[in-house]
Amino acid sequence: MAVATETLQAKTRETTSRATTTPIDRVLNWVAYIVLTIVALSMFIPFIFSISTSLKSNREAGQPLTIKGLFWPENITFDAYHKVFAADIERWFLNSVIVAAVWVIARAITASMAGYAFARMQFKGKDFLFLLVLATMMIPGMVTVVPKFLILRQLGIINTYGALTIPFMADAFGIFLMRQFFQSIPVELEEAARVDGASRYRMFAQIILPNSMPALTALAIFSFQGAWNAFLEPLIFINNAKLYTLPLGLAYFRRANYTEWPTLMAIAVITTIPMAIFYLVFQRWFVEGQVSSGIKG
Repeated sequence: MAVATETLQAKTRETTSRATTTPIDRVLNWVAYIVLTIVALSMFIPFIFSISTSLKSNREAGQPLTIKGLFWPENITFDAYHKVFAADIERWFLNSVIVAAVWVIARAITASMAGYAFARMQFKGKDFLFLLVLATMMIPGMVTVVPKFLILRQLGIINTYGALTIPFMADAFGIFLMRQFFQSIPVELEEAARVDGASRYRMFAQIILPNSMPALTALAIFSFQGAWNAFLEPLIFINNAKLYTLPLGLAYFRRANYTEWPTLMAIAVITTIPMAIFYLVFQRWFVEGQVSSGIKG
């Protein structure tokens, strides 16, 4: 009986919604969908162009571009990919994976712990410290490159994985994101756990973190993207080709093969695909985290 009642109410709401939608509204909705679809598809054109060019020969890539050539080469060849894999790209890919993994894990730990402290714990100077954290987001990244280099040189970790990871293990934006999300979690959950005798660490590990997966996923995507595309700092901190990441490898290929567009596009495609896959896998949690993190705070 209850199921039938709920079904009837749902149909009533659907009928009412349709009745309040005018033909003009439906036309405008369709126009909006069509425009958004065209815009979304147009954003894939550069990636499609990269794939198409990477499958061309140098002669064909140097010819005037046509509509057909934009999406599909006349003669498909994998010579560019053979040339890329003949280099040390496997090592560069592994370096990028290691650096990205350290960034993601370290920022998830530091941002979640700091964000929880700012959201739930009470201590002197909390608001002032949080403002200092936010203030660091206003400093251009270019300004901090030289101080980072001098510190890393004093520590003796230039040309090591430490130079690619240690300065980036904490992130002000991540702390802000997690703090905003933690404030949206009901305090009653922690109060109930406290009544049952749970400690602060247990509440954080068993209640807060499991309910924070959307925000943690969003933070992981931002961190992975930042690590995967990092170029300026690795360029300054690293001069050993064995420690190059994919962006540095792409710059190396650009210097060595600046007239071979298929080769450049091949390594660009290889660099882009992991980031696209990472986002597609976690996009649902990413969108949910972006929405939830602004509910309260």
